[in-house]
Amino acid sequence: MPAFRFEALDALGKSTSGLLEADNPRAARSQLRAQALVPLAVTQVASAGTGGVGLRIGGRVFDSTGLAVWTRQLAGLVGSGLPLERALTALSDEAEDAKQRELVAHLRSEVNAGAPFARALASAPREFDDVYRGVVAAGEQSGALGRVLERLADDLEARQELRGRLIGATLYPAIVSLIAIVIVVFLVTYVVPQVATVFTSSKRALPILTVAMMAFSSFLRSWGWLLVICSAAGVGALLLALRNEPFRERFDAGWLNLPLIGRLARGYNAARFAGTLAMLAGAGVPILKALQAAAETLSNRAMRADAMDALVQVREGAPLASALAGKKRFPGILAMFSRLGEQTGQLPTMLERAAKQLSAEVQRRAMQMATILEPLLIVGMGGVVMLIVLAVLLPIIQLNSFVK
Repeated sequence: MPAFRFEALDALGKSTSGLLEADNPRAARSQLRAQALVPLAVTQVASAGTGGVGLRIGGRVFDSTGLAVWTRQLAGLVGSGLPLERALTALSDEAEDAKQRELVAHLRSEVNAGAPFARALASAPREFDDVYRGVVAAGEQSGALGRVLERLADDLEARQELRGRLIGATLYPAIVSLIAIVIVVFLVTYVVPQVATVFTSSKRALPILTVAMMAFSSFLRSWGWLLVICSAAGVGALLLALRNEPFRERFDAGWLNLPLIGRLARGYNAARFAGTLAMLAGAGVPILKALQAAAETLSNRAMRADAMDALVQVREGAPLASALAGKKRFPGILAMFSRLGEQTGQLPTMLERAAKQLSAEVQRRAMQMATILEPLLIVGMGGVVMLIVLAVLLPIIQLNSFVK
């Protein structure tokens, strides 16, 4: 049954709005009049049936955290024995955001029209990606939708926690670096020229450090705008070049070879790949389809190419562990746990353990890197400021020696 958004007036002339379900706009207006409301506008927000008409909502409804919370709530309702339609009704009634309420009402109308839940989710592809829909479809087919939704919520929360830890570890060094650049630019372009004018009037030779600092200051004041333009142009050119898949794959492969960041990127992508593959395999998705979906979640194109090549090998009959062992960009622990899972018949469990271990390793390395970078940045900033101060003080010291 389609959902309609309405605006109406009550008996006191107060405007009200909301969502309701009806067979057509005329029936929706009849429902409003039966509630002593005067309909002003009734617009359809969902399509009846499964004819492939998607829901049109501007912008994203769920962020990564909101999607995890919503999935956890839905899993709890369905797991407690509540029918899916009633669970969606409860979530729609409790939704505080209008867009979220509209989206859930659309999903409920699709389910009421007889569509599988996974197909209803496909009408909002921006909110629910292929992996999400694949897991839900497997849960519906196996009759264990509640348990599968719980695992999906666990995966979303674990992924969000890992991303948050990485952002938290890199946020402080990034802020310190930005502040250091601003301070140095201010000192060089404003403070140094003000002090330098005192000494340039004299005929005496200035120290080499002072001369170099004054030349650098003059260059920044004269050509700083050109540096900014060139930097912006370089970033724009790089972003355009990254749209080319061969270049993007080579760039990502080089990124993985960086000393510290490369290991973090490799571990993060491997953890995401293992976690997604474990969740899909545990939900009953065929291994080939699960491999393809897990490969598409990788942000690093070089590792994605390796995962797709491993998919081809598995399709040709090779064990998953052997296919992954030949891909050196994936950590060896992933192939080891895959081999143990294939030997014991517990592949999803072993892959989940590998994902947890890789996530813990990534978090540990990120914290180590942040711990090392923080004092290095502070020392580096102090060293640059010290050079600027020396460039200013050396002429004063030289002048005092001449006076004596």
